[in-house]
Amino acid sequence: MSLTMNPQMLGAAYLAAGALFILSLNGLSNQETARRGNLFGMLGMLIAVGATILSGRVGNFEILFPAMIIGGLIGAFIAMKVEMTSMPELVAGFHSLVGLAAVLVGFSSYLDPNAHFEGSEKAIHDVEVYLGVFIGAITFTGSIIAFGKLKGIIGGKPLTLPGRHLMNLIAILVCIYLGYMFLQSGTHEAGLIPLLIMTAIACVIGIHLVMAIGGADMPVVVSMLNSYSGWAAAATGFMLGNTALIVVGALVGSSGAILSYIMCRAMNRSFISVILGGFGTGGGAVAIVGDEEGEVTSTTAEEVAGLLKDASNIIIVPGYGMAVAQAQGTVSEIVKKLRAKGKNVRFGIHPVAGRLPGHMNVLLAEAKVPYDIVLEMDELNDDFPDTDVSLVIGANDIVNPSAQTDPNSPIAGMPVLEVWKASSCIVLKRSMASGYAGVDNPLFLKDNTDMLFGDAKDSMDEVFKHLG
Repeated sequence: MSLTMNPQMLGAAYLAAGALFILSLNGLSNQETARRGNLFGMLGMLIAVGATILSGRVGNFEILFPAMIIGGLIGAFIAMKVEMTSMPELVAGFHSLVGLAAVLVGFSSYLDPNAHFEGSEKAIHDVEVYLGVFIGAITFTGSIIAFGKLKGIIGGKPLTLPGRHLMNLIAILVCIYLGYMFLQSGTHEAGLIPLLIMTAIACVIGIHLVMAIGGADMPVVVSMLNSYSGWAAAATGFMLGNTALIVVGALVGSSGAILSYIMCRAMNRSFISVILGGFGTGGGAVAIVGDEEGEVTSTTAEEVAGLLKDASNIIIVPGYGMAVAQAQGTVSEIVKKLRAKGKNVRFGIHPVAGRLPGHMNVLLAEAKVPYDIVLEMDELNDDFPDTDVSLVIGANDIVNPSAQTDPNSPIAGMPVLEVWKASSCIVLKRSMASGYAGVDNPLFLKDNTDMLFGDAKDSMDEVFKHLG
């Protein structure tokens, strides 16, 4: 009895997998349904992989199954060991593997001795190979640079070479010409040379594109690379004639592009300006607040606890500093205690807070913060004037008033959480260093702002003790 699926069953399996992937994306759009969305995605991938194995197009099972088991064990180990603070670089690292896979599959498909294409069918296949390798190579090296920047191995300051836009344009035009040579080549040996040269150039383009993007734009870069990896997967699906891979690649590519656009709007920046790069530094410089009048006033954990006890309405704004300190657990306990006393406590989340789209939402969900009190910026920005205490935990650029008041600021026009409009604003920071964008923050000098210096978790632990 053959275990090979007939074409009708294979098509039905791929259709079911595609439907589950769509349901997965729909589920991931909301915190309450995110777990269900993940389950749909896993089930869809299980069906897609199983159907592909039984499609009759796959052989060498003595190599395939051990490789799948080893890869699955490595993935499970990484998933169990990775800290939430390392999730952005993990995602970037996985994107690089998708890009590398697209490159390797492209070369394998082109050099496959069993593949025999003629006429227009050969031309279409060669275009699929060329585009898949091109997108995959950019994704591969770009993701490696993004990983290095997020990990801190590479500085967040953008590399702005003179004439970089012209260099990128010339490189792309050369790749287009090499594509023409590749399609005109009569043999695999002749076509391999322009394909290899294009791959090398695309790798350099990927490095240069991401190196030119500053630290402030890294959340957009992560979602952008997610989109690239999706299109690379879709191109691979066309090469292999795999419907499921085409569907999932298109879903990932389009959703990543839409997410990048949404995040760019949240930063008041055009998508093209982010891709071209040049904004944002590595952060860490001492903040100089220019012509702003006032002085920095520090406070203590005991005083902060007293403010929270007396407050009726409290808004907490988390940032990457909370993730680094892993303070979300203590913050969750503080919120439980305050809500038990009848206080209205909510979280305000900026679309680009952290180093990954939805980074803060994931951290708070991990700490079991109720979903209904975690709100987007637009949902509660108008409530700050009626708020007694705004508590900023490790955030900087997303609460910077100069975005509204200084037209010359690099973040001018960027929507921010207006924490300074609360009666009292408490900012938790390690020091007076600027944020990841390297932009000065006059919030620190406001009359109603007090700074609680130190590690966010240590500070929150002390506040929790004094709450009684």
